[in-house]
Amino acid sequence: MRVSSWVLLALAPLSLASLMTGAASLDPSSLGADPRAWMLLMESRLPRTLAVLLTGAALAVAGVVMQQLVRNRFVEPGTIGTAESAAIGLLAITLIAPASPVWVKMLAASLAAMAGTALFLALIRRLPPREVLLVPLVGLILSGVLQSAATFVAWQTDLMQYLGIWLMTGEFSGVVAGRYALLWIAGAATCLAWVAADRLALLGLGEQTVTGLGLNPVAVMRLGLLVVALVTAMVVVTVGMVPFVGLVVPNVVARLMGDNLRATLPVVAAVGAALVLACDLLGRLIRYPYELPVGTVLGVLGSLLFLWLLWRPQRA
Repeated sequence: MRVSSWVLLALAPLSLASLMTGAASLDPSSLGADPRAWMLLMESRLPRTLAVLLTGAALAVAGVVMQQLVRNRFVEPGTIGTAESAAIGLLAITLIAPASPVWVKMLAASLAAMAGTALFLALIRRLPPREVLLVPLVGLILSGVLQSAATFVAWQTDLMQYLGIWLMTGEFSGVVAGRYALLWIAGAATCLAWVAADRLALLGLGEQTVTGLGLNPVAVMRLGLLVVALVTAMVVVTVGMVPFVGLVVPNVVARLMGDNLRATLPVVAAVGAALVLACDLLGRLIRYPYELPVGTVLGVLGSLLFLWLLWRPQRA
């Protein structure tokens, strides 16, 4: 059976389990007769499940795009300063115009995320071409510098709680109807990445190859930056940053299916959605009826998956 078929088979029971799991019991047979059960499903359980699916799919695809931009499999938006830059944008707009509408905060976070990613790309251009392991190292250093700067400003302005929500949780318990709409923008950005999959795949071969085939590498780079910035900003604004999805999922799918980007992107999105949904369910069940943030569960599971990827040699 194909990888995509296995993933789809896993998504259906995981989604159903997500709809039925929570502190308040939900009996499917009572949905037609009990208006409270129907309200619980439509106002809380269904929005949360959709938010988890959109987040996982969008972050996984953003990881693929980022890896194509830098031609390195050991980076993702959460390890190169993109998430921290989005949080700095949110912090700045919160200080300058705290009463701004959501779309203004979204715009500020997106522009800051794009600027932070562009800064990372500018830094790695100065690295020796053969030192591929320096690329993720520079990303981690840049992330640390940006997070330190954001933490200093948040500490001085008494906004540490907000910064913690944006960067350290990955929390879906507060998602209800009407509070996850920005994630549909992240979903649209993943569709844009699939439309431009062939161009992004060529960019992964190098700028000279792209130019030789008649494409503008700068335009393709900007398109990739737009996708990464939109996805990261929307996720950070809505639920906080979720780690490791954009790092481990693309590598796992590439090992199973190869590097045909147009064929693998839908599978990457599905695997990312399934992984985040499974971790969200674990977070709800480990200390039921209390919850662990999905970011905490993924921090443990994702690090183990990443170590497995490093240890297990890739098949020729």
